[in-house]
Amino acid sequence: MIWAITAGIVFSLLNTQMRVLTLQIDPFQTQFLRYLAGLVVLLPLVFRAGLMAFRPNGLSGQLWRGVVHTGGLLFWFAALPHLPIADTTAIGFTTPIFIMIGAAVVLREPVVVARWIAALVGFAGVMIVVYPTLSAVGGIWSLAMLASSPLFAASFLITKALTRRDSSVVIVVWQSLTVSLFTLPFALIHWQWPTPVQWALFLVCGALGSAGHWALTNAYRLADISATQGVRFLDLIWAALLGFLVFDDHPSATTLAGGLVIFGATVWIARREASRPPA
Repeated sequence: MIWAITAGIVFSLLNTQMRVLTLQIDPFQTQFLRYLAGLVVLLPLVFRAGLMAFRPNGLSGQLWRGVVHTGGLLFWFAALPHLPIADTTAIGFTTPIFIMIGAAVVLREPVVVARWIAALVGFAGVMIVVYPTLSAVGGIWSLAMLASSPLFAASFLITKALTRRDSSVVIVVWQSLTVSLFTLPFALIHWQWPTPVQWALFLVCGALGSAGHWALTNAYRLADISATQGVRFLDLIWAALLGFLVFDDHPSATTLAGGLVIFGATVWIARREASRPPA
Protein backbone atom coordinates (compact mmCIF):
# COMPACT_ATOMS: atom_id res chain seq x y z
CA MET A 1 0.00 0.00 0.00
CA ILE A 2 2.82 2.43 0.89
CA TRP A 3 4.41 2.00 -2.54
CA ALA A 4 1.07 2.65 -4.28
CA ILE A 5 0.38 5.77 -2.19
CA THR A 6 3.90 7.06 -2.86
CA ALA A 7 3.44 6.51 -6.58
CA GLY A 8 0.16 8.45 -6.47
CA ILE A 9 1.76 11.48 -4.83
CA VAL A 10 4.69 11.46 -7.26
CA PHE A 11 2.42 11.12 -10.30
CA SER A 12 0.25 14.00 -9.07
CA LEU A 13 3.34 16.21 -8.93
CA LEU A 14 4.37 14.96 -12.37
CA ASN A 15 0.94 15.57 -13.94
CA THR A 16 0.87 19.11 -12.59
CA GLN A 17 4.25 19.88 -14.13
CA MET A 18 3.29 18.17 -17.39
CA ARG A 19 0.17 20.32 -17.69
CA VAL A 20 2.36 23.43 -17.32
CA LEU A 21 4.55 22.21 -20.19
CA THR A 22 1.66 21.18 -22.47
CA LEU A 23 0.38 24.77 -22.25
CA GLN A 24 3.72 25.89 -23.73
CA ILE A 25 4.72 23.06 -26.09
CA ASP A 26 2.77 20.69 -28.35
CA PRO A 27 1.36 17.87 -26.18
CA PHE A 28 2.81 15.08 -28.35
CA GLN A 29 6.27 16.63 -28.21
CA THR A 30 5.83 17.02 -24.47
CA GLN A 31 5.10 13.32 -23.99
CA PHE A 32 8.16 12.35 -26.04
CA LEU A 33 10.50 14.65 -24.12
CA ARG A 34 9.08 13.51 -20.79
CA TYR A 35 10.01 9.87 -21.49
CA LEU A 36 13.29 10.79 -23.17
CA ALA A 37 14.20 12.77 -20.04
CA GLY A 38 13.23 9.76 -17.94
CA LEU A 39 15.67 7.65 -19.94
CA VAL A 40 18.43 10.26 -19.60
CA VAL A 41 17.94 10.34 -15.82
CA LEU A 42 18.33 6.56 -15.69
CA LEU A 43 21.44 6.38 -17.92
CA PRO A 44 23.97 6.79 -15.08
CA LEU A 45 22.40 3.79 -13.37
CA VAL A 46 22.53 1.79 -16.61
CA PHE A 47 26.20 2.62 -17.24
CA ARG A 48 27.16 1.86 -13.64
CA ALA A 49 25.54 -1.59 -13.66
CA GLY A 50 26.42 -2.37 -17.29
CA LEU A 51 24.16 -2.85 -20.29
CA MET A 52 23.88 -6.61 -19.78
CA ALA A 53 22.26 -6.04 -16.38
CA PHE A 54 19.31 -4.45 -18.19
CA ARG A 55 18.81 -7.17 -20.76
CA PRO A 56 15.14 -8.20 -20.39
CA ASN A 57 14.02 -11.80 -20.07
CA GLY A 58 11.76 -11.58 -23.09
CA LEU A 59 11.94 -8.55 -25.37
CA SER A 60 8.45 -8.97 -26.85
CA GLY A 61 6.73 -8.19 -23.54
CA GLN A 62 8.69 -4.95 -23.14
CA LEU A 63 7.85 -3.91 -26.72
CA TRP A 64 4.15 -4.68 -26.34
CA ARG A 65 4.07 -2.75 -23.08
CA GLY A 66 5.63 0.23 -24.89
CA VAL A 67 3.11 0.07 -27.75
CA VAL A 68 0.07 -0.14 -25.50
CA HIS A 69 1.31 2.56 -23.12
CA THR A 70 2.05 4.87 -26.05
CA GLY A 71 -1.52 4.44 -27.27
CA GLY A 72 -2.85 5.53 -23.89
CA LEU A 73 -0.44 8.47 -23.77
CA LEU A 74 -1.63 9.82 -27.14
CA PHE A 75 -5.17 10.22 -25.81
CA TRP A 76 -4.01 11.40 -22.38
CA PHE A 77 -1.64 14.12 -23.55
CA ALA A 78 -4.05 15.38 -26.21
CA ALA A 79 -6.65 16.05 -23.49
CA LEU A 80 -4.30 17.20 -20.71
CA PRO A 81 -4.10 20.95 -21.61
CA HIS A 82 -7.90 21.21 -21.74
CA LEU A 83 -8.90 19.74 -18.36
CA PRO A 84 -8.27 20.68 -14.71
CA ILE A 85 -5.78 18.41 -12.94
CA ALA A 86 -8.46 17.16 -10.54
CA ASP A 87 -10.74 16.13 -13.42
CA THR A 88 -7.80 14.52 -15.25
CA THR A 89 -6.99 12.46 -12.18
CA ALA A 90 -10.62 11.60 -11.50
CA ILE A 91 -11.20 10.29 -15.02
CA GLY A 92 -8.03 8.26 -14.68
CA PHE A 93 -9.66 6.41 -11.79
CA THR A 94 -11.61 4.36 -14.30
CA THR A 95 -8.30 2.58 -14.97
CA PRO A 96 -8.48 0.57 -11.70
CA ILE A 97 -11.83 -0.85 -12.78
CA PHE A 98 -10.29 -2.18 -16.01
CA ILE A 99 -7.23 -3.39 -14.08
CA MET A 100 -9.34 -5.35 -11.62
CA ILE A 101 -11.33 -6.96 -14.44
CA GLY A 102 -8.10 -7.85 -16.25
CA ALA A 103 -6.49 -9.14 -13.06
CA ALA A 104 -9.40 -11.50 -12.50
CA VAL A 105 -9.83 -12.63 -16.12
CA VAL A 106 -6.26 -12.59 -17.48
CA LEU A 107 -3.97 -12.98 -14.44
CA ARG A 108 -6.44 -15.19 -12.53
CA GLU A 109 -5.95 -13.18 -9.35
CA PRO A 110 -8.53 -13.73 -6.60
CA VAL A 111 -10.37 -10.42 -6.29
CA VAL A 112 -12.15 -10.31 -2.94
CA VAL A 113 -15.55 -8.66 -2.63
CA ALA A 114 -14.18 -5.76 -0.54
CA ARG A 115 -11.92 -4.66 -3.40
CA TRP A 116 -14.83 -4.68 -5.86
CA ILE A 117 -16.98 -2.66 -3.47
CA ALA A 118 -14.24 -0.09 -2.88
CA ALA A 119 -13.57 0.21 -6.62
CA LEU A 120 -17.26 0.67 -7.44
CA VAL A 121 -17.80 3.23 -4.68
CA GLY A 122 -14.68 5.07 -5.78
CA PHE A 123 -15.91 4.97 -9.37
CA ALA A 124 -19.21 6.50 -8.22
CA GLY A 125 -17.18 9.33 -6.71
CA VAL A 126 -15.38 9.76 -10.02
CA MET A 127 -18.69 10.04 -11.85
CA ILE A 128 -19.82 12.75 -9.41
CA VAL A 129 -16.73 14.72 -10.42
CA VAL A 130 -16.81 14.03 -14.16
CA TYR A 131 -20.50 14.04 -15.09
CA PRO A 132 -20.97 17.86 -15.16
CA THR A 133 -18.11 18.23 -17.67
CA LEU A 134 -19.40 15.62 -20.12
CA SER A 135 -22.16 17.92 -21.35
CA ALA A 136 -19.95 21.03 -21.34
CA VAL A 137 -17.28 22.29 -23.75
CA GLY A 138 -14.69 19.96 -22.24
CA GLY A 139 -16.83 16.91 -22.92
CA ILE A 140 -14.84 15.71 -25.94
CA TRP A 141 -11.61 16.04 -24.00
CA SER A 142 -13.11 14.19 -21.06
CA LEU A 143 -14.00 11.35 -23.42
CA ALA A 144 -10.49 11.40 -24.92
CA MET A 145 -9.03 11.17 -21.43
CA LEU A 146 -11.46 8.36 -20.66
CA ALA A 147 -10.31 6.45 -23.76
CA SER A 148 -6.80 6.28 -22.34
CA SER A 149 -7.93 4.33 -19.26
CA PRO A 150 -8.35 0.81 -20.76
CA LEU A 151 -5.03 1.21 -22.59
CA PHE A 152 -3.20 2.19 -19.40
CA ALA A 153 -4.91 -0.71 -17.62
CA ALA A 154 -3.60 -3.13 -20.25
CA SER A 155 -0.13 -1.60 -19.88
CA PHE A 156 -0.14 -2.06 -16.10
CA LEU A 157 -1.37 -5.64 -16.44
CA ILE A 158 1.55 -6.35 -18.77
CA THR A 159 3.81 -4.71 -16.17
CA LYS A 160 2.50 -7.06 -13.49
CA ALA A 161 3.28 -10.03 -15.75
CA LEU A 162 6.77 -8.64 -16.43
CA THR A 163 7.56 -8.40 -12.70
CA ARG A 164 7.64 -12.20 -12.63
CA ARG A 165 10.84 -12.25 -14.64
CA ASP A 166 12.41 -8.74 -14.63
CA SER A 167 13.36 -6.29 -11.90
CA SER A 168 11.50 -3.01 -11.39
CA VAL A 169 14.45 -0.97 -12.65
CA VAL A 170 14.75 -3.03 -15.85
CA ILE A 171 11.04 -2.59 -16.56
CA VAL A 172 11.18 1.19 -16.01
CA VAL A 173 14.28 1.59 -18.21
CA TRP A 174 12.66 -0.34 -21.07
CA GLN A 175 9.44 1.60 -20.71
CA SER A 176 11.33 4.89 -21.08
CA LEU A 177 13.23 3.53 -24.09
CA THR A 178 10.27 2.03 -25.97
CA VAL A 179 7.87 4.91 -25.32
CA SER A 180 10.52 7.42 -26.42
CA LEU A 181 10.96 5.56 -29.70
CA PHE A 182 7.26 5.09 -30.37
CA THR A 183 6.29 8.70 -29.56
CA LEU A 184 9.11 10.32 -31.58
CA PRO A 185 7.19 10.41 -34.92
CA PHE A 186 4.28 12.26 -33.27
CA ALA A 187 6.67 14.71 -31.59
CA LEU A 188 8.27 15.72 -34.89
CA ILE A 189 4.98 16.93 -36.43
CA HIS A 190 4.96 20.27 -34.54
CA TRP A 191 8.49 20.30 -33.14
CA GLN A 192 9.83 23.42 -31.43
CA TRP A 193 13.07 23.66 -29.49
CA PRO A 194 12.50 23.98 -25.74
CA THR A 195 14.12 26.80 -23.80
CA PRO A 196 16.82 26.00 -21.22
CA VAL A 197 14.24 26.35 -18.44
CA GLN A 198 11.90 23.93 -20.21
CA TRP A 199 14.73 21.42 -20.67
CA ALA A 200 15.38 21.61 -16.92
CA LEU A 201 11.68 21.06 -16.21
CA PHE A 202 11.64 18.04 -18.50
CA LEU A 203 14.55 16.54 -16.55
CA VAL A 204 12.58 17.06 -13.34
CA CYS A 205 9.59 15.36 -15.00
CA GLY A 206 11.82 12.52 -16.13
CA ALA A 207 13.04 11.98 -12.57
CA LEU A 208 9.50 12.14 -11.17
CA GLY A 209 8.13 9.79 -13.83
CA SER A 210 10.87 7.21 -13.37
CA ALA A 211 10.48 7.35 -9.58
CA GLY A 212 6.71 7.03 -9.82
CA HIS A 213 6.81 4.04 -12.16
CA TRP A 214 9.49 2.39 -10.03
CA ALA A 215 7.31 2.76 -6.92
CA LEU A 216 4.24 1.50 -8.77
CA THR A 217 6.13 -1.48 -10.19
CA ASN A 218 7.32 -2.35 -6.69
CA ALA A 219 3.70 -2.21 -5.51
CA TYR A 220 2.71 -4.63 -8.28
CA ARG A 221 5.59 -6.93 -7.40
CA LEU A 222 4.72 -7.16 -3.71
CA ALA A 223 0.94 -7.53 -3.95
CA ASP A 224 -1.87 -8.59 -6.26
CA ILE A 225 -2.39 -5.77 -8.74
CA SER A 226 -6.06 -5.63 -7.79
CA ALA A 227 -5.13 -5.03 -4.13
CA THR A 228 -3.23 -1.84 -5.02
CA GLN A 229 -6.10 -0.13 -6.81
CA GLY A 230 -8.15 1.03 -3.82
CA VAL A 231 -5.53 3.51 -2.56
CA ARG A 232 -5.23 5.09 -6.01
CA PHE A 233 -8.43 7.02 -5.34
CA LEU A 234 -6.46 9.15 -2.86
CA ASP A 235 -4.72 10.73 -5.88
CA LEU A 236 -7.71 13.05 -6.38
CA ILE A 237 -6.91 14.74 -3.06
CA TRP A 238 -3.33 15.50 -4.13
CA ALA A 239 -4.46 16.57 -7.63
CA ALA A 240 -7.14 18.97 -6.36
CA LEU A 241 -4.66 20.57 -3.94
CA LEU A 242 -1.96 21.01 -6.60
CA GLY A 243 -4.47 22.30 -9.13
CA PHE A 244 -5.54 24.99 -6.66
CA LEU A 245 -1.97 25.96 -5.72
CA VAL A 246 -0.49 25.99 -9.25
CA PHE A 247 -3.38 26.81 -11.62
CA ASP A 248 -5.84 28.46 -9.20
CA ASP A 249 -8.33 25.73 -10.07
CA HIS A 250 -11.15 26.01 -7.53
CA PRO A 251 -12.72 22.60 -6.90
CA SER A 252 -16.45 22.60 -7.59
CA ALA A 253 -19.03 21.27 -5.18
CA THR A 254 -19.22 18.06 -7.21
CA THR A 255 -15.45 17.66 -7.08
CA LEU A 256 -15.47 18.03 -3.30
CA ALA A 257 -18.42 15.65 -2.94
CA GLY A 258 -16.80 13.09 -5.19
CA GLY A 259 -13.53 13.49 -3.33
CA LEU A 260 -15.21 12.68 -0.02
CA VAL A 261 -16.77 9.53 -1.51
CA ILE A 262 -13.42 8.51 -2.97
CA PHE A 263 -11.60 9.19 0.30
CA GLY A 264 -14.13 7.11 2.22
CA ALA A 265 -13.72 4.18 -0.17
CA THR A 266 -9.94 4.42 0.15
CA VAL A 267 -9.94 4.41 3.94
CA TRP A 268 -12.38 1.51 4.06
CA ILE A 269 -10.41 -0.76 1.69
CA ALA A 270 -7.12 0.16 3.43
CA ARG A 271 -8.54 -0.93 6.78
CA ARG A 272 -9.93 -4.15 5.27
CA GLU A 273 -6.58 -4.98 3.64
CA ALA A 274 -4.70 -4.26 6.89
CA SER A 275 -6.96 -6.63 8.80
CA ARG A 276 -6.57 -9.52 6.33
CA PRO A 277 -4.28 -12.33 7.53
CA PRO A 278 -1.00 -12.74 5.59
CA ALA A 279 -1.17 -15.05 2.58
